[in-house]
Amino acid sequence: MASDASTAGYTKGLIELADSVFGYLQPDGGWGLSNAGLIVGGDGESLLVDTLFDLNLTQQMLDAMAPHTAAAPIRTIVNTHANGDHTYGNELIVGAEIIASEATAAEAENVPPAMLQAMIDSDFGDEIVNRYLRESFGRFVFDDITLTPPTSVFSGRRTVAVGDIDVDLVEVGPAHTAGDVLAFVPARSTVFTGDILFIDGTPLMWDGPVANWVAACDLIIDADVDTIVPGHGPITDNAGVQQVKDYLLFVEREARLRFDAGMASIDAARDIELGHYTDWLDAERIVINVDTLYREFDEAHTAMNVMEQFSAMAHLALG
Repeated sequence: MASDASTAGYTKGLIELADSVFGYLQPDGGWGLSNAGLIVGGDGESLLVDTLFDLNLTQQMLDAMAPHTAAAPIRTIVNTHANGDHTYGNELIVGAEIIASEATAAEAENVPPAMLQAMIDSDFGDEIVNRYLRESFGRFVFDDITLTPPTSVFSGRRTVAVGDIDVDLVEVGPAHTAGDVLAFVPARSTVFTGDILFIDGTPLMWDGPVANWVAACDLIIDADVDTIVPGHGPITDNAGVQQVKDYLLFVEREARLRFDAGMASIDAARDIELGHYTDWLDAERIVINVDTLYREFDEAHTAMNVMEQFSAMAHLALG
């Protein structure tokens, strides 16, 4: 189900997408292995779209970008949403303006690095859960991170000039999170989508509603850009966006059938036959997606807490 554009050049590191526009990719795109972007302006400064999950990974990225940023330092960061794998490296670009949506700024401290470090270090009395958390997050170092939140916020739309290149920020959340933002570079026919797109990996709906996420996919498709950089996974095209949209609609339909039948969300997640989506990375995220949809179907639904979610995913993936 991968689109034709989703396998070319998918190796770790910096890739030139268009004149003065770069993507930084981190295979395999699973938990915490996110992508970022760099726009180098003609006025001697650059804009970075997202940082990475820990300081070591972010520094590796900045080192790879150094040949382009030595004469054009990064003065602006855009955080596409609040998740740590797109924000935890912010502190390394000292003095930069950090732009995000108001909703992203409001949830920036919801999952502090110390919480993730504790999840890795703790013994939850369940070896499957312990193993899943360590395999998912054990490669990252969270105990030396200082949360560095946005310094400038907006709602709706905002255009940021990077020299003679405009970056159009479009808020499409709540969807994956409360405040998702797309970063379009119209003059280079490129968009950085943050986690509105997981390519060859399973989308993860922390917030919803699903209609907003589907609308965001339609917005990307209608923009008809040449290059689409997802939050996770390889560079893609409109076919890859359509696959994400199709997955969301599929899960919504299947979850609704089971909700209407009175099935508990965890049982529904286990019951849904994923078909070809089984081959997508981290398919066990169906647990969170169904639980979020149940909350959308019924505001009175008691959602699972984070540890319940990860425990259920661990047993679905490894049990």
